[in-house]
Amino acid sequence: MKKYKIGMIGLGTVGTGVYKTLQEFDDIEIVKIAVKNINKKRDIENFDTSIMTTDPYEIINNPDIDILVEVIGGVNPAWDYISKAIEKGKHIVTANKELLAKKGEDLFNLAEKHNKVVLYEAAIAGGIPLIMPMKTIMAGNKISKVRGILNGTTNYILTKMDIDGASYEDVLKEAQELGYAETDPTGDVEGYDAMYKITTLSTIAFGKRIKLDNVYREGITKVRAEDMQKANELGYKIKLVAIGNLDKNGKADVRVHPMLVQKTTPLAHVDYVTNTVNLDGYPMGNISFTGPGAGEFPTASSVVGDIINIVAGLKHSDYILPMMRCNHKEYAEMVDISETYNKYYISITAPNNIGVIGKIGNVCAEKNISLSTILQKGLSKDNTADITIITEVCKEADIQSAISELSECTIDSIIRVEA
Repeated sequence: MKKYKIGMIGLGTVGTGVYKTLQEFDDIEIVKIAVKNINKKRDIENFDTSIMTTDPYEIINNPDIDILVEVIGGVNPAWDYISKAIEKGKHIVTANKELLAKKGEDLFNLAEKHNKVVLYEAAIAGGIPLIMPMKTIMAGNKISKVRGILNGTTNYILTKMDIDGASYEDVLKEAQELGYAETDPTGDVEGYDAMYKITTLSTIAFGKRIKLDNVYREGITKVRAEDMQKANELGYKIKLVAIGNLDKNGKADVRVHPMLVQKTTPLAHVDYVTNTVNLDGYPMGNISFTGPGAGEFPTASSVVGDIINIVAGLKHSDYILPMMRCNHKEYAEMVDISETYNKYYISITAPNNIGVIGKIGNVCAEKNISLSTILQKGLSKDNTADITIITEVCKEADIQSAISELSECTIDSIIRVEA
């Protein structure tokens, strides 16, 4: 039996899961692993440390290695390693969402030039089978909407804030202690991770490349415990939602931001580190994928699945997995966030003056904004009123214009609401 040889760059949580899982396959062998620190203790039983190296080019330049598995993340030096490996005749399996979002066009063009494939099932939603179903069994559909929760760290934080009534700062500290959040959580809590994922996901769904620079991003750092409480009272939960919409004119609205979602919808009940993706298309209708978005074995499952698919292809053809290759020829025209239409939750601290609610209503009316809900809860010790508004669907630019005219009020929060 021919053994297909694997070289892997990275042996962290995901890499360790990949190594353990591949021990069950007789026709696949990891022959070399590049790591930063050879002396670091690994959670692998009977691990042969002789296959480790600190030089990734021992893998890249080895002609006997068929597939490079990259699980280190980031653009640099991952791009250099992957691009040179492709030029040296290797197929690629990666979990690198940032690289895909920032260098996807260059990556897939290079791969096609050298007749290699790049598979990345683990890059979007960890252990959820998503990319291959979209590119194969759902290939006959016209997908117009993508929506989901794509970051487990932020979903955990928001879930704990909701259940415990705790502040963002307190829950973030707890998440870091439990290992759900990094020491520097910026990539997760500011929405970058979800932005990278929805960029690639929308590219696949719409059949057009999505330019990362035009994707709107807003994280969860401004969400308050008070917003969680008010959302619950109004029948909502707050989630960090990644959205991609393709309108009838072919324009793409792609963004990531907190959103009030109705308690009656499944999305509101996706909690802790779970991920979910919802797709709308013709003729399939509406379908959802839900499961673990991270973790050693869920993510390793996706990586190993990609490896097995490449190996299966190599056994039968010199031009493998044609449906999994990138065939995008153009960039989608993007809709700016200011041109989008949404409902809005607005929390306002206003001076307790006669007519203040009337003034808020008048400003909104002048900007073509209809109000669905307006609530005032008593007075604070400083004689200010806590006012909560839910609007009807209106234009983002109009909301921002109205807010700018409420100069005597303090705008505590503005969060978009599921329409």
